[in-house]
Amino acid sequence: MSFFQEPPRLGNQYDDDALLKSYLARTLPEDLLRSLTDEFRDLGDLGGDYFYRFQLRDRLNEPELTQWDAWGHRVDHIEVSPLWKEAEALAARRGLVATAYEQKSAELSRVHQFALNYLVQPSLDVYSCPLAMTDGAARSLLTLGNPTLIDRALPRLTSRDPATAWTSGQWMTERTGGSDVGLTQTVARESPEGWRLSGTKWFTSATTARMALTLARPEGNGPGGKGLALFYVETRDAAGRLNGIQINRLKDKLGTRKVPTAELTLDGALAVPVAGLTDGIRNMAWMLNVTRTWNAVGAAWSMRRALALARDYAQRRVQFGARLADKPLHVDTLAGLEAEFQAGFLLAFRAVELLGRMEAKVATEQELLLQRLVTPLAKLTTGRQVVHVTSEVTESFGGAGYVEDTGIPRIQADAQVLSIWEGTTNVLSLDALRALAKVGTLEAYFQEVETLMGPVRDAGLRPCAEAVHAAMEHARDWVSGALENPSTLEGGARRFALTLGRTLELALLSAHAQWCMDHGHGPRSRAAARRFASHGVNLIQQDSSLEEARLLA
Repeated sequence: MSFFQEPPRLGNQYDDDALLKSYLARTLPEDLLRSLTDEFRDLGDLGGDYFYRFQLRDRLNEPELTQWDAWGHRVDHIEVSPLWKEAEALAARRGLVATAYEQKSAELSRVHQFALNYLVQPSLDVYSCPLAMTDGAARSLLTLGNPTLIDRALPRLTSRDPATAWTSGQWMTERTGGSDVGLTQTVARESPEGWRLSGTKWFTSATTARMALTLARPEGNGPGGKGLALFYVETRDAAGRLNGIQINRLKDKLGTRKVPTAELTLDGALAVPVAGLTDGIRNMAWMLNVTRTWNAVGAAWSMRRALALARDYAQRRVQFGARLADKPLHVDTLAGLEAEFQAGFLLAFRAVELLGRMEAKVATEQELLLQRLVTPLAKLTTGRQVVHVTSEVTESFGGAGYVEDTGIPRIQADAQVLSIWEGTTNVLSLDALRALAKVGTLEAYFQEVETLMGPVRDAGLRPCAEAVHAAMEHARDWVSGALENPSTLEGGARRFALTLGRTLELALLSAHAQWCMDHGHGPRSRAAARRFASHGVNLIQQDSSLEEARLLA
């Protein structure tokens, strides 16, 4: 009889996720969690069954650009995949953006919203990209306070009606570079009809959106970021014609291939200044605040999906007379990945909590300082973790993990962008240093860690406490010395930021582990904390030098 390997399967992604359930039980009031459980379970079923099967069937469908119609008219129409079309309706109906703005769960509305996305997004082929941009645009418009644009766009960006809901783009990257947006060359000129934008946007991820926020330099403004302004652009007019926009081509990418990333030419696109005619980069900060949080939670759900498939496969795959799940080395490998996932999940959701408290205007001064630091730390730390975890999961499937139609390679390829989008690891490390420049921020971080570790008393968690405190002291000593030498500070920024991120992760995981043992959720998170501590949290190299680095670069 011929042998055919059983593929991995998924169950209900809420019922099967012990970490999510224990986190929600710890974070949400009991009556609130009870009221949301059916919603979570329903999306968990869709994520593990209907949309997961849809995703596998839809694998080969990618966006297609038609620039001209049969009669020579420029149409620049992008046809997205069937799954994306259904995801668009699902996102509106289930409030995957709206939940954060309805504020039914007050300062916990962000936890509610991101839990919904965490459960279903792994099966939606990175439809989280336009939703992140939409969420960021809604928050930016609200914060910057342009009443005309708020009245026009906010009800559509936060609508639960698929017929009226809009998505938004974020168009910053130009040929001059992604991170140094101060080099933006797009020009804004005033006309009788309003401001018109001319220039090229080199990467636009949410190209099919109905609107976008973008940067341009009003004619006559000086160079650099100060001279840029933030503009609101509707992509089409009332007749459906593109608003002075030409789509030059779709990008041919390693991953996120369902996302219609395009190069655009703005040729007199009609636009509206959002908040004056300068300080565009500063005014984009709220957009990045939100999208970086999406990025961190996206890393968590990507790790969770990869591990769910790997664990199920280990129960089905037999080699050398036993299941992979019975092989000590395979079990040890998956345990290490689970520890990284649990730590990353808790850091990502700590960023979510802080964002929610800030938006609800209940954050303390210490929490406001902490939020500014934790957001880049969460993004950069989870971005590195998800690349490692998904690569290891691909390997855990052997040759099957390298074959596209199993769906496993897509998880790894899509995960790679999470260390790049919204700022690379190095860019975010420098941003963390900028956050620390504000008086009291480093103290707020240390206080957060100490508060988390305070209730941790289980003897099995003692190595975790020791690792946390050793890393904190080393970080404190290093940054105090590095402040005297800018080259040393910048050269060590990545290791320093990752040390802060991983130390906070271990503190969060240790505190959660203690809570789980105290409240009947078992020792699983304690095992994860111990394993994570053994992976190393202190990455600072006290004796490294820029001269040595230049010899090797």
